[in-house]
Amino acid sequence: MKALTLKEYGKLVYGEVPEPKPGDDEVLIEVKACGICGSDIHGMDGSTGRRLPPLIMGHEAAGVIVQLGSAVSGWALGDRVTFDSTISCGDCWHCHRGEINLCDRRRVLGVAIPDYHCDGAFAQLVAVPARILYRIPPKVSFVHAAMTEPLSVAFHGVRLARPEVSESAVVVGAGMIGLLIVQVLRAAGCGTIIAVDLDKDKLRRANEQGADHGLDPREPGFMEELLARTEGRGADLALEAVGATPSIKTAIDSVRKGGRVVLVGNVSPKVEIPLQAVVSRQIALLGSCASNGEYPACLELIERGKIHLDPMISARAPLAEGAAWFDRLYKQEPGLMKVILEP
Repeated sequence: MKALTLKEYGKLVYGEVPEPKPGDDEVLIEVKACGICGSDIHGMDGSTGRRLPPLIMGHEAAGVIVQLGSAVSGWALGDRVTFDSTISCGDCWHCHRGEINLCDRRRVLGVAIPDYHCDGAFAQLVAVPARILYRIPPKVSFVHAAMTEPLSVAFHGVRLARPEVSESAVVVGAGMIGLLIVQVLRAAGCGTIIAVDLDKDKLRRANEQGADHGLDPREPGFMEELLARTEGRGADLALEAVGATPSIKTAIDSVRKGGRVVLVGNVSPKVEIPLQAVVSRQIALLGSCASNGEYPACLELIERGKIHLDPMISARAPLAEGAAWFDRLYKQEPGLMKVILEP
């Protein structure tokens, strides 16, 4: 089969690789669409340490079942499916509690670290456990289904934030995940939603996706304007979708006393936080890891048209052109957001 392989850091090669052989509890999927995730871009140069080459990356995917393992039931050849990026064991303490994203033996598709190697979906075929499959509704395309994974990450973060109807929210970072968070907050019935980013084009996109206001934290009077739009107290909740010290500080500063801050971004392995502000203002600070069973709800939101994905899709391209698109994304070409590769 053909695949896009990270042969060495910074070098992606499209070519022939052996076909994966599904285990007894796995299915073999013919990949129809796979999105390039920001983590793949960061992983390509070795900066994250989670993409040890040689590796087939890719975890935002959808396709058709073409082979069933001997122990698989409830699925049939030809079923249209998407799948979780997380492979949980199903047997550990966390899995029994329903916390599959915190599984002690958690593996992630398209990731290779010293503990495990798990080829992903930038390929014509990928083998995944049947337990992580989700059926694609008839009205949802493969391209949109491939975006269920990033949508589920946004959904999980919002779910942890526990928004109530009409509460105000700040979203720091208006990239792909931030824009999806804005849409999920709007679908959840939030009141005022403020997007914060350094890029005016991203703020424009956030306004188009449902944010009431877009603010640049570098502008004079930024905090005064944010307070003016949140009744002088600060927002009830904030979600940070970058993962860096300045943006986390902005998220903490933007909420009211007793507010909630959920950290979704994960770019930096270590950050500094304004500890005294968190303690003295009794801010609830919570990390959000991947997703935890939110796929069905996300697919329903997509099917019902509550989440608009097309404005975020910059290009659909053959898998053979994947290396060139990775290069353009790595160089942060203006205007590029989500690129979907189609084997």
